[in-house]
Amino acid sequence: MVVLEFEDGLAVLTIDRPHARNAIALDTMGQLEEALTAAAGARALVITGAGDRAFVSGGDLKELSALRTEEDAAAMAKRMRSVCDQLASFPAPVIAALNGHALGGGAEVAVAADIRVAADDVRIAFNQVQLEIMPAWGGAERLAALVGKSKALLLAGTGTAVDAVEAERIGLVDKVFPRASFDEGWRSIAALLARRPVAEIKRVINGVSPDEAIASFARLWVADAHWQAAERVMNRTTSPRPAAGGAT
Repeated sequence: MVVLEFEDGLAVLTIDRPHARNAIALDTMGQLEEALTAAAGARALVITGAGDRAFVSGGDLKELSALRTEEDAAAMAKRMRSVCDQLASFPAPVIAALNGHALGGGAEVAVAADIRVAADDVRIAFNQVQLEIMPAWGGAERLAALVGKSKALLLAGTGTAVDAVEAERIGLVDKVFPRASFDEGWRSIAALLARRPVAEIKRVINGVSPDEAIASFARLWVADAHWQAAERVMNRTTSPRPAAGGAT
């Protein structure tokens, strides 16, 4: 089951399949497609897993083992790669909140997000090679963009798992929180990113011309939200300071 919740412009998409450690089956792919369509208009999107054991443990082998032809395997890979592409191209910032281990296809889902936030006790592994296959959902290319080609080949070629601290060191994860404060941590980051200008910042980071970047800035400059915020700042800086010692 995939659950989509909204709060103050933030959409939270949770993969909730405890019996399969949040592994992805064909039905899950369809539910993810529907959830991403329904999340349109959100100012930020979080994708996470239910519980604290797994973010996504990969593809659901018990169900996907029914695919025995090259055509069926290619169709499945193409469909889930499309889901990851939709995550990567979502107009607003996308945060992968790694509540648990991200393994195989789960690591591919994680790197499709713009930002990865992890609990300090999780592990990440592109371990498809242990099944004599390879990442097929766009994860190999996205991993290389994050950590470089040589590290990507080493990680995906050996299937080595890295812990959250090492993942942060090599640029695979952006922020690590202690398990006790993980939920509070990712929600705080998501709330800060669920602001109108951030989608424009993402668009510019992903590559536009200088003229387009300036046009984005100009649109924001003349918007009411900018002048309301500017007015608050100017009022703060011009307000009289209290007398020494707090006397009135």
